[in-house]
Amino acid sequence: MMIIFATMKLNVEELRYYCLSLGEDVIEKMPFGKFNGASEVLVFYVCGHMFCYYDLAHFKVVTVKCQPERINELQASEQGITAPYNMSPRHWVGLDVELIDNNMAKELIRNSYNIVKSKYTKKRP
Repeated sequence: MMIIFATMKLNVEELRYYCLSLGEDVIEKMPFGKFNGASEVLVFYVCGHMFCYYDLAHFKVVTVKCQPERINELQASEQGITAPYNMSPRHWVGLDVELIDNNMAKELIRNSYNIVKSKYTKKRP
């Protein structure tokens, strides 16, 4: 007998808690309240810079930063990797919440956090 485990789709609240759990330096804001159609966008920051965001009202795509050399490979091998929402496709990817595996999504969110944190953390001698 073969047992198949279904992958649950990303949940908006679990994703929020996961982003906040990445470090005490993570801050969440809804900075686009004055923009038509973007008032429900929740953004996560580290070192004052975005690493992840998604629309709470239309939870379809989570946008995260990614290494440019990794993007083509991810798009070719992972069904849930899409174009980012309103960001450069050279440095960002979209995670389709209907298609992407939760473990892959978490890995890419953590990767985005690490990219941004390492870029904006001052190197100590």
